[in-house]
Amino acid sequence: MGGDRMKDLEILEKLNISTIKNQVLKNAYGNQETLIAKLDPRTMFIWYLLFGLVPWFINDMFILCGLLVFVAMTTRLARTVPLILFIFFLGIFSQTGFLFIFTLVFGGDGSSIMPLIQLTVKIAVVSLAAITAFAGMDPDKLANGIMAIGLPEKFSFAISFAYRILPILLEEYQSILLSYKIRGIRPSNVGLKGKFNNVVYQVKIMMKAFYPLMLNMAKRSRTTVEALEIKGFHQALNNKKVRAMKLQGLKFGRMDWIFTGLSVAYFAILIGVRVFWIQ
Repeated sequence: MGGDRMKDLEILEKLNISTIKNQVLKNAYGNQETLIAKLDPRTMFIWYLLFGLVPWFINDMFILCGLLVFVAMTTRLARTVPLILFIFFLGIFSQTGFLFIFTLVFGGDGSSIMPLIQLTVKIAVVSLAAITAFAGMDPDKLANGIMAIGLPEKFSFAISFAYRILPILLEEYQSILLSYKIRGIRPSNVGLKGKFNNVVYQVKIMMKAFYPLMLNMAKRSRTTVEALEIKGFHQALNNKKVRAMKLQGLKFGRMDWIFTGLSVAYFAILIGVRVFWIQ
């Protein structure tokens, strides 16, 4: 019994706001030396158009499984943090299970499992492609890439600002949760009823913490806007010299062409094998 309680405590210690914040920071700023992070962001946008959109128009399981293996390898190259992979697997398996249950409830049978598996593989390919393309770039590089393809500068800034404020948001949320726990009385964790009451207590605190969080972040947003206006934010957005300075570090290099060429070649070989060798 004592060993089981210690294991539960270790799991709870790992699943906290600090761990989530560290994982977010590591994913945003800790993968700068990977192959994916060194590529031009426009290369990843083009790559995602291939592996993020084309799978929706393919129904062959051999090709879909081949694409899944490829995007799984690219996700490994991007050194995606475990938190994102955990959310990915949780969403994929829960979605398939719920859809299958709903299918059975509304009159379906076991024959519907193959279409559900096909849909799940498609979603997995698109999701891993998105993780590779966007989780492998730091906020500044992603924002500059969005600006380089012609999207509005304000949208580019919003993406970068969202990345930067997310750790602050998590830290603020953790502080509010701790203040609620200090002032409240935590129910006993003994027995099945005690564990249920403890879970209900934790959920209530998490829900209550959102209201002061939104208020505090609204105050911070106003301060941020005023600071940006003082530094000439709108003037910089409309200045061509500032735009050129931000985008001068973007260029298509040798690795960009090699990565794109190998990806397209793999896709073509996969289709060729399916058409000419596997009937």
